[in-house]
Amino acid sequence: MTVRALHHVQLAAPAGSEPRLREFYAGVLGLREVPKPPGLAGRGGVWFRGEGVEVHLGIEEDFRPARKAHPAFLVDDLDVYRGKLPDATSDDLFPGYRRIYVADPVGNRIELLQAV
Repeated sequence: MTVRALHHVQLAAPAGSEPRLREFYAGVLGLREVPKPPGLAGRGGVWFRGEGVEVHLGIEEDFRPARKAHPAFLVDDLDVYRGKLPDATSDDLFPGYRRIYVADPVGNRIELLQAV
């Protein structure tokens, strides 16, 4: 019995936020939107995929953003993202990596990191 990989990360979002989520996850982060299965599409939300990464954003009635828990995306060029995300904060507390944090359009914490 072995956990082989992480299939996806599920984040919550408020109803009606899909356009803003598309702008951020596809437009800024460069992930591509993938269709939800027909049985799940009626619930709202939006799914995104990239190389080895899948993020599902589901609609939550009593939505509260995840301000501490977060996905961390490994990127090739952190400076490109830093330029797209002027409100991002950074630290040097994770040895071997440069990293920035940003809130997605609904307030969920997102980390982007690059190995040094």
